[in-house]
Amino acid sequence: MKVRITKPAQRRLRQIDDYYRKKGNRSHVTKLKKDIKKKSELLSQNPELGQEEYYLKELGQGHRYIIVTKLYKLIYLVAAPFIFITDVFDTRQNPNDMHP
Repeated sequence: MKVRITKPAQRRLRQIDDYYRKKGNRSHVTKLKKDIKKKSELLSQNPELGQEEYYLKELGQGHRYIIVTKLYKLIYLVAAPFIFITDVFDTRQNPNDMHP
């Protein structure tokens, strides 16, 4: 399956990038992007790899997640022939701020 990153997930990545650029820690974002690429490749081969996302369960769309680093998780949705990454979520945030 092909992995696609939605506009909200791209926007979230830009926010993360901006935050760490201001903090002077660009290497953190570089590592995060590298890890996201690796996890995306895993997902393309194993779409059911992640667990169901509890906080989006009520939507009934089957959102799942996988941990990218200890602070971030990829929220995704399988809609063959694609896997849509809908959010790159910072686990320190309020779960109500997740993008479906």
